[in-house]
Amino acid sequence: MRFLNRHPDRPTRLLLVILPFALLLCAYLFGSAQRLAENPRDKLLPSVVQMSDAVKQAAFTEDKRSGSYLLWQDSAASLKRLLAGLAISAVAGLCLGVALGALPLVGASLSPLMVVLSMVPPLAILPVLFIVFGLGELSKVMLIVIGITPILARDLEQRAREIPAELRIKALTLGASTWTYILRVVLPQLAPRLLISLRLVLGSAWLFLIAAEAIAAEDGLGYRIFLVRRYLAMDMILPYVAWITLLAWLMDAALKRMTQRLFPWYEGARP
Repeated sequence: MRFLNRHPDRPTRLLLVILPFALLLCAYLFGSAQRLAENPRDKLLPSVVQMSDAVKQAAFTEDKRSGSYLLWQDSAASLKRLLAGLAISAVAGLCLGVALGALPLVGASLSPLMVVLSMVPPLAILPVLFIVFGLGELSKVMLIVIGITPILARDLEQRAREIPAELRIKALTLGASTWTYILRVVLPQLAPRLLISLRLVLGSAWLFLIAAEAIAAEDGLGYRIFLVRRYLAMDMILPYVAWITLLAWLMDAALKRMTQRLFPWYEGARP
């Protein structure tokens, strides 16, 4: 049998999933042990004990200055900003995608503009956002919105254009108005794609959030990472990075599960 046609069974698939993570973990533990053996005060690759102590302090020890548990306070602040940005972007991206893809006059006018806007680096206009919206919560949410909305809109526009012309002709032949066609034909086709698109831009949304929090914030995961970096506190930074990665993975899994439950007929929703 050719290697191209070989598919792993369930136990082999599980092993192949675990293997890369196990190799990375072993490589880190080996490197950390080597560096700490040469210099016990080395901060670049902290040991598991050092990181667990830092996590215990951040998650389960009350901060003396604020009286809160820093990890949970930072997580709540970051997730609040992220979810607000994703919600606004999802609504805006869906509306723009429907208009650009289903209405030729709107698409001819605004589609080139959306292409240009999607090419603007959001982090480059972060100072502008701080000037316009201030240093509060709004500027951080707007960075996420500006960063991912054009991407969502372009993806949904393309999906709307791929809807077979036969569906539009049948709907109009049966007397459907423009709004009826959009509500009964276009939106059901774009709704599952919206969830999949959100999964694809989730990493970018986290990037914009961390960047905004690092520059101007008083709490949040990004704020905490850049606050402790001045002390070279890798025992705190690495667990925070791992925690962000876990949160992002859980959000991706939740969106995937939601797509499978709500739209099992959609090809992209299949496991």
